[in-house]
This record gives sequence, C-alpha cells and structure tokens, in this order.
Amino acid sequence: MNAKELHGKTPEALRENLVALKKEAFNLRFQAATNQLENTARMRAVRRDVARIKTVLNQKAASAAAN
Repeated sequence: MNAKELHGKTPEALRENLVALKKEAFNLRFQAATNQLENTARMRAVRRDVARIKTVLNQKAASAAAN
C-alpha cells in the first residue's frame, strides 16, 4: 500500500486498517518467537505500513486543525 492510496481514504478507514495491521504484527511477532515465521520480510512491511498510516492520519489531523 502506498501513500497515495492512503490519502484517498477517510480517517475512519485508516484507523480500521491500522487495527488490522497491528493485529497482523502481533501474530507475526508470535510466529517469530515460536520459530514458525516463514516470511520474515513481512514483519518489516507491516511495520512500515503502520508508520505510513500513522503519518497520513497525523497529516490529516494537522490539516483539519489548520482549517
């Protein structure tokens, strides 16, 4: 998912995505701890997606506060 896609979504949809990604990150951490994780690159991708969503949410909040 890229930033352009995220800018088009509503803050509510972004928050729902954020919750889903955090659940996935938890599951991936659990799999890594029990040596069941097959795709280690997915952990990095999920962390970056979480950061990207948080950034877009903060930008939307800042622009709403400025108006």
